[in-house]
Amino acid sequence: MCGVFGVYAPDREVARLTYFGLFALQHRGQESAGIAVSEHGRVTALRDLGLVSQVFDEQKLSGLRGDVAIGHTRYSTTGSSQWANAQPLVQHGRTRTVALGHNGNLVNVGELREELRADGVRLGTTSDSELIAALIANDPAPLEQAAAGAMRRLEGAYSVVALSEGRLLCFRDPHGFRPLVLGRIAGDWIVASETCALDLVGAEFVREVAPGEVVVADGDGLHTAQALQPAESGGALCIFEFFYLARPDSRLEGVEVHNARVRMGEQLAREAPVEADLVLPIPDSGTPAAIGFARGLGLPFSEGLIKNRYVQRTFIQPDQEMRRQGARLKYHPVAEVAGKRVVAVDDSIVRGNTTREIVRMLFEAGAKEVHIRVSAPPIIGPCFYGIDFADRSELIAGARTVEEVREHVGATSLAYLSHDGLVEATRRPASSLCRACLTGEYPTEVPLEAAKLRFEPARA
Repeated sequence: MCGVFGVYAPDREVARLTYFGLFALQHRGQESAGIAVSEHGRVTALRDLGLVSQVFDEQKLSGLRGDVAIGHTRYSTTGSSQWANAQPLVQHGRTRTVALGHNGNLVNVGELREELRADGVRLGTTSDSELIAALIANDPAPLEQAAAGAMRRLEGAYSVVALSEGRLLCFRDPHGFRPLVLGRIAGDWIVASETCALDLVGAEFVREVAPGEVVVADGDGLHTAQALQPAESGGALCIFEFFYLARPDSRLEGVEVHNARVRMGEQLAREAPVEADLVLPIPDSGTPAAIGFARGLGLPFSEGLIKNRYVQRTFIQPDQEMRRQGARLKYHPVAEVAGKRVVAVDDSIVRGNTTREIVRMLFEAGAKEVHIRVSAPPIIGPCFYGIDFADRSELIAGARTVEEVREHVGATSLAYLSHDGLVEATRRPASSLCRACLTGEYPTEVPLEAAKLRFEPARA
């Protein structure tokens, strides 16, 4: 998760542009938000815990002046939810000052931390993102070469935006785990996690940042270099982006997410039909698949669950108890479900807390039957590339059969979309997608232990 945004536009209000870009990326992280600007090479950063609209107001934005800006919305995967770990992080190194925002998760954090400390670099956070900034800030090579040198030492997932020396910098890991796109407003350059951010600020999509590529925008235009060769597979874009993470109006590698999710629902209807009276989505990410499922079986579609849109996404809450409370706060069934055989369609079941609460609420509202259909296969493995379910014990399908999961959530029936059906709906080759959480097969070496709080200081 996490959302990153960057702009090089000397004649525009870059902080305001970044603010709106982050607004479009709020779904990617709700723990903290920040913007850093550079004016004549001087870096100013403002970051805090909370949503974009809570962190920034007109007065704060007007104080952030510059020619280049980057922004970040955080969802923590390494390092706790505290102010020090909010981004963009600013690193004052021996060579340069770097402000940096990172979407992804490194898998060689321990050894990098030890190397930097042995080199005399002081680290002030428990975030893996600080390590990337420190590598660039302390490298005597020119900026592009310093970024390329850092990339050669990083393992794992990283889509990065940074500013230094009055220039906008972005780069992406050789597998392309997390999305990163380039856009343009007239002669000005923009980089963002998703195309929806380009659309909101009126930018034209130019292309994806290639896996392993370094891109720099400055007064002389756009400079690109292939720092690392792309993975032999041709890429490993996270398949979770297609069925959950990305906004439905974004395009991933040319594929509109909404249409892909509708196709997932249609395929699910072919694979797991059910006699029912009503199809309803578990909003919002389950809505396109529910549309496709209802369309595939010719069943009525209804918003049988009303969502309180002032409650944050329950999956990305950093605390398990907050997730449990969030399910009740977030959804409420309508009277239309009473006496009906209901199919509730969701994009995925990760821990099972939300699904169990929703099934209970639907039965309490008078539903005769509650059938759960899921537009992705069971999630059976931890993610080491930027999704916060690293512990296999948290995954409801990690050690349970489909029938055992059904019993746990209390549904009348339960069925998942097949692996082949999911890949077909994305219209991308299976070899170009990371499906490790669904298959247990990882495209890189992964650590044995990856708890996100493992670098927090011990408390007495």
